[in-house]
Amino acid sequence: MTKAREIASAARRLVGAAGLAVVALLFAMPPGGGQSGCVLTTDISGAIGVASARQITRAIEQAQRTDAALLVIRLDTPGGLVTSTREIIKVIVAAPVPVAVYVAPSGARAASAGTFMVYAAHVAAMAPGTNLGAATPVQMGGVPGLPQPKEGERKDGKEQSENAAQRKAINDVVALLRSLAQLRGRNAEFAEKAVREAATLTADEARREGVVDIVAGTLPDLLAQLDGRRVKVGESERELATRGVTPTAYEPDWRTRLLGAISDPNVAFILLLIGFYGLIFEFWSPGSFVPGTIGAISLILALTALSTLPVHYGALALLVLGLALMVAEAFTPGIGVLGLGGLAAFVVGSVFLFEGADADIDFAVSLPLIVGASLTSAALAFFVIGAALKARQRPPATGAEEMIGISGQVVEWAGDRGRVRVHGEVWSARARVALAPRQPVRVVAREGLTLIVEPHS
Repeated sequence: MTKAREIASAARRLVGAAGLAVVALLFAMPPGGGQSGCVLTTDISGAIGVASARQITRAIEQAQRTDAALLVIRLDTPGGLVTSTREIIKVIVAAPVPVAVYVAPSGARAASAGTFMVYAAHVAAMAPGTNLGAATPVQMGGVPGLPQPKEGERKDGKEQSENAAQRKAINDVVALLRSLAQLRGRNAEFAEKAVREAATLTADEARREGVVDIVAGTLPDLLAQLDGRRVKVGESERELATRGVTPTAYEPDWRTRLLGAISDPNVAFILLLIGFYGLIFEFWSPGSFVPGTIGAISLILALTALSTLPVHYGALALLVLGLALMVAEAFTPGIGVLGLGGLAAFVVGSVFLFEGADADIDFAVSLPLIVGASLTSAALAFFVIGAALKARQRPPATGAEEMIGISGQVVEWAGDRGRVRVHGEVWSARARVALAPRQPVRVVAREGLTLIVEPHS
């Protein structure tokens, strides 16, 4: 019996030791090492801005919460805000999960800010028929559409060298892209050419030059090629197990989508105008609350959008001044000097409302929208508000003064009082003489809700 107990006790100790060993092995395994996990995908298209940075940050957080093996960012962008691009680079480099930037579908591009995102990713991939590069900031490249002087053709020393601030900015961008190339083991020479010379590469060229790791036509093809690849995340290496994994799409929340919608320069411009005129009409004709409510909401949305865009505040002040002058023209009798000055200020302010100091693409309100908004604003100021002012200055169309002299007909009468029909309405009436039903009368005075009438032939 004693021997049996010893055997049972030894067996229990052996099972316990085996369990501890299994647990220790599980904890000792590197995260994701050879293990299949979910793959998260998110799409970034259009200009890079605050909404894009928010979406990528939230996607990385979601990938971490779900213990995803990989986050794939499908990218198609012409560029965007420098501050947002730097924020995206920071979150990708510090991401606790592997991040693949996939320039797709065919026909997509990763220009300017997109090139930085490709270089920052743990895995860089492109679809056939895509391109990347051209990362020269627009404010460094001169005015689009104008010929640039060749080297040695400029006359004085000041024109032969770039502005010191421009040189500092462009060297800063070059250093950032080269540091990302060194971090990920990618082509640093092309990184510098992409900024200084606006160089570009196709998908196959980028793979040959060591700029991207993979060229894949579809997402399943990309995941199949990534299977078994080892990537460095932080201080550890992970082996990706992605073959046959069904990817899960991450969709941004409504706040991010709303921010992305209103951050378009044209949308922000329209919201600003709606807010301005909504408040004007509410102050002019208080009580309905509809124009004021719409105007206040639009103005708040416009200010939110402007806070995410590279706004030229001098141009914004000029735009508001132009609107104010056009409205003032309706209140001031004259030859239209205020209105013409306001229209000119509005157009100039609209053209220069957004500046490129914090962007690597041209942020601007479209010219047709500026023309349409200018004509609409002028029409609202000159005709709508002007007509309202004239209507206010006209004699009252209703009231005691308007009733005097109007003809009517007796409806019923008794003694010196009765009721008469005037302008299709039945009124109480009083007269100095007796009247008969259906007899024509004329209003000579009004006392409250009683008309004073007399016979009228």
